[in-house]
Amino acid sequence: MLKARFPNFKRVRCLCTVGQVVHTLPKGETVRGVTSLADEIYVLRQKARDQVEVYDIITYRLLRCLTVPNTIGFVDMTSGGHNRCVYIANGNDRCIYGLDVQGAGKWWCVNDKPSGLSVNAAHNVLVTCHEVREIKEFSSHGDLLRELTLPDDFINPWHVIQLTTGQFIVCHGFTGDTVHRVCKISRDGRNIVHAHGGQQDSDIGQFSHPRHLAVDNTGFVFVADVFNQRVKLLSPTLDYVRQVVAPDDLKSLPTRLYLDTQRRRLYVADNEFEDNTWTLGRVVVVSV
Repeated sequence: MLKARFPNFKRVRCLCTVGQVVHTLPKGETVRGVTSLADEIYVLRQKARDQVEVYDIITYRLLRCLTVPNTIGFVDMTSGGHNRCVYIANGNDRCIYGLDVQGAGKWWCVNDKPSGLSVNAAHNVLVTCHEVREIKEFSSHGDLLRELTLPDDFINPWHVIQLTTGQFIVCHGFTGDTVHRVCKISRDGRNIVHAHGGQQDSDIGQFSHPRHLAVDNTGFVFVADVFNQRVKLLSPTLDYVRQVVAPDDLKSLPTRLYLDTQRRRLYVADNEFEDNTWTLGRVVVVSV
């Protein structure tokens, strides 16, 4: 099924993986995002209600579920410890929902279709809008602070993380696009400082739909390389370091990441794709 839908899809095997699977959260509806807040794991699923499952971060026991107002079109989730809030992006409504730990919330419009979320050092929410190649920065209350337009060759930017230096890490590229890369770009979004990738391929220096990112405290970058079924680790200058998650660690495709830097746990949304539809998903917890 994957080969028919994505002709460049290749199953890749590598013996250089460094990363140990320590737990797997239950299989269920497609996982659209994963994050943590206040020693709890939040898992966003595409379903009618109770979309956010909350687990204990030590025992992995399901504690409670939270319901988001709209049930269709979730694309990502992140959290802000400063505000003790979880942020959820809805692609259909083109809006962001903010939920506190009890599930009470607020929402605001993005006015473009979001594809990825992150929170920067100023506690503001960064929304990646892939169709218009923009990064939109909002306050935690939903006030639009600025918009950055990425260069023309950044086709389909999916996820952006801002470093403490003010620079950005961006992943972009989808099936049919000429370039699949992860780039470090300047604070104004105009200049590429470092880059990794190129044409869509399964070679260790290339990507096939780099979809989601995580960055540790020293600037190392984890990349969900979706159709190559792996998670790659890049140095702060975006040189290849190693493969962290291999195809044999997954049931299907890694589409979202979250890194718990304190516990050195990488959470990988592992989603199944069949007959042009995302069907089931689980979260694989990897010690890194």
